[in-house]
Amino acid sequence: MKFKTIIPCALWLLSVCTAAGAEEFNPVPSFCKWISSNEAAFSYDGSFTDSAAFSIRVPSFERRDGVKAPGKYESFPFEPSEACNLTWAPDSSRFAYTRGGNLYVMDAVNGEETALTDDGSDLILNGYASWVYYEEIFGRPSNYRAFWWSPDSRKLAFCRFDNTRVPLFPIFSAEGKHGSLSLTRYPKAGDENPAVRVGIIDFSAPDQGSAATDRRVGTLSFRTVWADFDETDDQYFGTPFWSADSRKLYVQHEPRIQNCLDLYAVDASDGSKTLVHSESCMTWLEWLDDMLFTPKGMYVARDFETDFQQIYFLSYDGRTFKKLSGGENRGIRLLRVDEKTGLLYFTARRDCSYRNTLYSLNISDGSIIALTDPSLNAAQVTFSPDGRWFSVQLSGFRTPTQVWIYETVRAHSAWANRRQSKLKGRMHHINLPALHSSFKLADAAPDSFRAGDYALPEVVWIEAEDGQPMPGAITYPAGFDPSKRYPVRMEIYGGPQNAYVRERWLSPERYRWFSDNGIISITIDTRAAGHSGRRGSDLVFKDLTSVPVTDALTWAKWLAEQPYVDAERIGIEGFSFGGTMTAMLLIRHHDVFRCGIAGGGVYDWSLYDSHYTERFMLRPQDNESGYRSSCVLEAARSGAGDSLPSGALKLTHGTSDDNVHFQNTLQLADVLQRRGVQFDLMIYPGGMHGYRGAQGRHSEIADQEFWTRWLLNR
Repeated sequence: MKFKTIIPCALWLLSVCTAAGAEEFNPVPSFCKWISSNEAAFSYDGSFTDSAAFSIRVPSFERRDGVKAPGKYESFPFEPSEACNLTWAPDSSRFAYTRGGNLYVMDAVNGEETALTDDGSDLILNGYASWVYYEEIFGRPSNYRAFWWSPDSRKLAFCRFDNTRVPLFPIFSAEGKHGSLSLTRYPKAGDENPAVRVGIIDFSAPDQGSAATDRRVGTLSFRTVWADFDETDDQYFGTPFWSADSRKLYVQHEPRIQNCLDLYAVDASDGSKTLVHSESCMTWLEWLDDMLFTPKGMYVARDFETDFQQIYFLSYDGRTFKKLSGGENRGIRLLRVDEKTGLLYFTARRDCSYRNTLYSLNISDGSIIALTDPSLNAAQVTFSPDGRWFSVQLSGFRTPTQVWIYETVRAHSAWANRRQSKLKGRMHHINLPALHSSFKLADAAPDSFRAGDYALPEVVWIEAEDGQPMPGAITYPAGFDPSKRYPVRMEIYGGPQNAYVRERWLSPERYRWFSDNGIISITIDTRAAGHSGRRGSDLVFKDLTSVPVTDALTWAKWLAEQPYVDAERIGIEGFSFGGTMTAMLLIRHHDVFRCGIAGGGVYDWSLYDSHYTERFMLRPQDNESGYRSSCVLEAARSGAGDSLPSGALKLTHGTSDDNVHFQNTLQLADVLQRRGVQFDLMIYPGGMHGYRGAQGRHSEIADQEFWTRWLLNR
């Protein structure tokens, strides 16, 4: 295990950060959309009707202020009572929605409503996701929507969830005179999951199939076909997607032990299925997501064959599955494919494990070229309809956000020449056509900006016990003097494949309080974060906590060896998985960490949801030792935290948290109280998984008071 003493030369400057907040940064537009192949609209609030919205024409880069470019179909001609997730059919002839557990459509012309299902209830949900699917599979942006229109608008796929055997979890609200209970069907690790069926509703002329049910409701005739899966199997379904001709629905399937993924083509006429693609892994597999579709097949990013993600082409019949890329790719997002030029465009953390870059991939030979400067993080990439231009936000820890437009074919030479000109300090030898093919339309940095005037992080690296590199983002105090010793506040997450060290511009206010009060702040990642690919993240399989704990201790040891760190005053903080880590580290290793704030943590993995937990831990009944060693409650029951100084551990939680239940903190509080351990507790009535508004402001001030007491001895 190797450590290096790092004292960045820039930090020898006196009185850094003293100007933090002294002048405002320029606003930059956060949203872009191309309204034609030669004009991009930019908006500050996403409405594209805000007073500051503008557009840029290419290739002249002429600016037009006052642009109005609202999205299409943002309103509906009728407003069905209590309807949820109103969604237009592609041809705008009707729209679908759910209500009371049933799925409906409404005619866009005459407002005629048709119930497509009739068995909806508190337990049966048609087109409305059961909680675990909403949280872990479809995602919160889905807003529980579990139905999908076909491209031809003549079919509607949906999932039917039967929650009959899923346990109820109550969440109490203290509002009002008598309070209230919210009851959620929430499967915890080892519990029964909802039984799921995949249905296809066909509005074209009925054509009886073996799995079909013909119906006529009002003036609308339709047929319901059920995909050929056994709903009694212990299984999961991923987000389905349609074939371009609307004849097949592609359905992703995993067993409860999520180490196999099968993709089936389901015939929309009779529900029969054909296996198209299959993957297996010794640990776990993620769902197919963000695919690019072409007439012959799809491009996907997968990591089941190598330690890192690679880009593949999968034909719709499954006969072709070809790896197209190589190298160390993390967090691939496929953006566009141009089969005429044979180029695919994607962002990934490739040149750097904590920074995204836009790349082009030559499909035929696998060569990859960076289209944005790899020294800056690329975000919000949007291509023009013809692919000739793209807009992008570029930033770094010490570079405020810039918004650029690049000509795609010359993008690489544009940024490379710009970097060369900066290095040489002169403009000759520069490729002017390439330089003129890009345009910076917004820059958050004022003209007088100097990075050294602000509390800004920079990256440091250390090695884990097996030699894997782990990055941290460290921010030093104002007036940093390396001959002095400073307290440290460490921020951690620690969960698998979820890196917290991600370079992009962050407001200096984020770390200003720590900097102004003489506290070093560092955000760390562990091997589980995935900087070394699956070689690191797979280490947490069957034991989510032990490896991240070891890595956090490695970080603490490195910090203690720095001459400018007071090893007796290292505190730690984390939320969600980070709350789990913080509580475990304080209870088991309070000789290393003086204090810590654990927010919204899972303190017994059997109390968290089935899909997330079992992906890494299997079921409790299949991995008893792993659940014990990863359990904060078990650590506390063992007496490991009995000698914690009074108040050194602070627990926080929102009482209405529907993700990590308040139950976790209540059970940990009970164990600590029974052991006689004194701790701080801050609850946020009605708070969810994260504190916002007045609760967020309260939490920030309360945490500052905690650090003042424990790290500054005041």
